[in-house]
Amino acid sequence: MSGQSRGLLALLDRLTRAFGPQQWWPAESAFEVLVGAVLTQNTAWRNVETAIARLRARDWLSPSAIVNAPVDELRECLRPSGYYNVKTQRLRAACETWLALGGEAGIDAMPTTTARAELLAVRGLGPESVDDVLLYGFHRPVFVVDAYTRRIFSRVGVVPASIGYDDLQAAFEAELPRDAARFNEAHALIVSVGKDYCRPRLPRCSACPLQPACDHGRSQLDGA
Repeated sequence: MSGQSRGLLALLDRLTRAFGPQQWWPAESAFEVLVGAVLTQNTAWRNVETAIARLRARDWLSPSAIVNAPVDELRECLRPSGYYNVKTQRLRAACETWLALGGEAGIDAMPTTTARAELLAVRGLGPESVDDVLLYGFHRPVFVVDAYTRRIFSRVGVVPASIGYDDLQAAFEAELPRDAARFNEAHALIVSVGKDYCRPRLPRCSACPLQPACDHGRSQLDGA
């Protein structure tokens, strides 16, 4: 199979035809994206939605409210998201930095590289979480890399399984038009195929829309 037919653009186009527009992220503000990015670590999104609903019910879905909330009560709000003790600390730290940077308006006024560096300095915020905030909250053309991205495109055979976050991000940003909306859709499509088809165990290769472009899928089907 030619390199062109297995290039990132060609594979993403295949996913677009299969799944259609995704229109992510499910949040009402840049700050809510930050909250979701912290809480979604190591849990399902439905659990995050429950925790966010609890914060909203108490009128605590703002950085100042979270910083000033009684810690024990904040933990109870975040309990559905799992690891709630750690996430309480991380969310409060993220909110303190958010406020120190001037809130949404202050961060929005920063160059992307500056905003990224400031948010990465927050304990517990890694590259994926920060890039979620920049892409989905501030519409910056920063490609979000996650476990789905590495698994899918290493199985297809276009990147090595050991590729690091920065290198994989650079590969996408080099090949895709540098456009926040396009990055948004691409990441959402990757999540869709990773969640429903390209699973860590027992992948659904025979029904996957990336067939027959996937090395892993062909080997699974050939051996079936």
